[in-house]
Amino acid sequence: MRADPWLAPFADVMRRRMAHVAAVEARLTGGRPLADVALGHLHFGLHAVDGDWVLREWAPHATAIYLVGECNGWQETPAYRFERQGEGGVWAWRGDAGSLAVGQRYRLSVHWPGGQATRIPSHAEDVRQDPATRGFDAVVWVSAHAWRHPARETAPDPLLIYEAHVGMAQEEGRVGTYREFQDHVLPRIAAAGYTAIQLMAVQEHPYYASFGYQVTSFFAASSRFGTPDDLKALVDAAHGLGLAVIMDLVHSHSAPNVLEGLARFDGTDHQYFHAGARGTHPAWGSRCFDYGKPAVLHFLLSNCRYWLEAFRFDGFRFDGVTSMLYHDHGLNRTFSRYDDYYGGNVDDDAVAYLCLANTLVHAVRPGAITIAEDVSGMPGMARPVAEGGLGFDYRLAMGLPDHWIKLIKEVPDEAWAVGDIWHTVTNRRRDERHVAYAESHDQALVGDQTLIFRLIERHMYTDMSVFVQNVVVDRGIALHKLIRLITLAAGGDAYLNFMGNEFGHPEWIDFPREGNGWSFHYARRQWSLAEDETLRYRHLAAFDAAMLRLARAEGLLAARDLRLRHEHTADQVLVFQRGALVLLFNFSPSASYADYPIPLPAGDYTLVLDTDAGAFGGHDRIAAGQRFFTQPTTGGDDDRHLARAYLPARTAMVWRAGGGSDDRPTRLP
Repeated sequence: MRADPWLAPFADVMRRRMAHVAAVEARLTGGRPLADVALGHLHFGLHAVDGDWVLREWAPHATAIYLVGECNGWQETPAYRFERQGEGGVWAWRGDAGSLAVGQRYRLSVHWPGGQATRIPSHAEDVRQDPATRGFDAVVWVSAHAWRHPARETAPDPLLIYEAHVGMAQEEGRVGTYREFQDHVLPRIAAAGYTAIQLMAVQEHPYYASFGYQVTSFFAASSRFGTPDDLKALVDAAHGLGLAVIMDLVHSHSAPNVLEGLARFDGTDHQYFHAGARGTHPAWGSRCFDYGKPAVLHFLLSNCRYWLEAFRFDGFRFDGVTSMLYHDHGLNRTFSRYDDYYGGNVDDDAVAYLCLANTLVHAVRPGAITIAEDVSGMPGMARPVAEGGLGFDYRLAMGLPDHWIKLIKEVPDEAWAVGDIWHTVTNRRRDERHVAYAESHDQALVGDQTLIFRLIERHMYTDMSVFVQNVVVDRGIALHKLIRLITLAAGGDAYLNFMGNEFGHPEWIDFPREGNGWSFHYARRQWSLAEDETLRYRHLAAFDAAMLRLARAEGLLAARDLRLRHEHTADQVLVFQRGALVLLFNFSPSASYADYPIPLPAGDYTLVLDTDAGAFGGHDRIAAGQRFFTQPTTGGDDDRHLARAYLPARTAMVWRAGGGSDDRPTRLP
């Protein structure tokens, strides 16, 4: 509240929320460390114990459970019958070493009053689709991966995230594999200057086109990309390249699939989920977890620990946090008042789960990273739990991509207001860290368009050659660089890019489905475009690498002193300083300015990045490496120091400061 006095009226609500979190933790742990109770993955599921196989399952409504599979001809037999363990709904089966073999398929045959069906065990670690039946089964699996690199102990600094989808990371029209991603994509990401990858669609999901957001098996790595050991090898290799690996974690909902998932696992609709209408997401059709149930908390918290330890992931991007936090899932709500965050619409049990999840993740791995995907803007999302926050390390700056698309779609270039741009890219809670991004996979999905495609449109198909002059392409390439540079430099404390967007990957993302003839044409990445010396995509890739290299070398994202130095609406010129770097933007589509006066602290400055450089697809109008010196001048009622520079239209420059102390910004009409 010290950082935000507007929270004062809600002090009692925040204290009650903190008390609820503490009460839930106490009930769950009984006073033990939280990490000690998040070990369900070691108890439930199939494990080799003292030479035998042991499989445990939680199914409180079940009346009988059998293991059926290739081991027994898919028949219910006495040797594979489970025994109920007490009154808590836990069932267990124990068989000798010969009762199962690695690689065999199996399921559970679950009986309940009035019904029976087969189910995949809730904690299955290897789930594969049968090519003949197209159905999914659990598979007996024992890891053989030997780790070659130690797990990371600290988060990368700076955090520069490359968001990626393994299946569509290859150029051919098919599903890519973990091994292919490891061999061909990881080196690209490291060479481009990113410090982390964020892997989508890791948890098993039957429908490929769901992008991994309709999960059925929460402990199984998606088998369409390879084996669990293949994923471990990918993470291992990433660590060897110095990359952290963040996982897109889906705990906001579960796929409604009955045969493959948790829905009606024991015959009821409320085992893991809310009963009745509340248990079904009105927009997604998926099942909504009941975060008030201790067994559900055990399941989800154990899932967090499992991915951290078994696969050595370095943290999570929690998907759909807004949907979790509010009883109405945040649908059709503008979140324009603080009352929206502290009224009866907030699901306190979901808040408690997220607080406990963040506490657990940082207890198990102190250097782990947690990121919240929340569009509502709930205060405290990325503040410590002890302060009344939810404990995330970062929150996504989700308003930025929407702003850029809206600007490009609705506002002519000559009407872009630099003051509005500055307000948008800097409008965030300064006591919380944000991941800035100009576009992500959301903007690239079919029905939408990437920034580059909105800027260049049909000309991408004909005029991206370096031998072709096209003013539309020139405009698109210039604005693409400006948008990404100002987003990185002023938009937050970390940066994210979706794979291929750094070089302006054309077109959109569309997974194979009936509506497109089951085509993979749009579910791939055309890396060769950025490698072709005759195409302009390589210019954008070169700029992205140079931008990240500079941000890393100068500690740009760690600098807290973001200061506006100059804003001129009519000229469309914006100048600001962050740390030792001064960034100068001329958004004007037609006006270039000679000897433009720029108020700066006294000193000298060196040009270290120029979007107009020929290597970046520009026109080389600025001499590389030149220095700029301020001079004192008397203006109005105060003495100021001015530097003067040539600012070509639609360009940006970055200067490194050599000294000075004057920190007074100016605003001109």
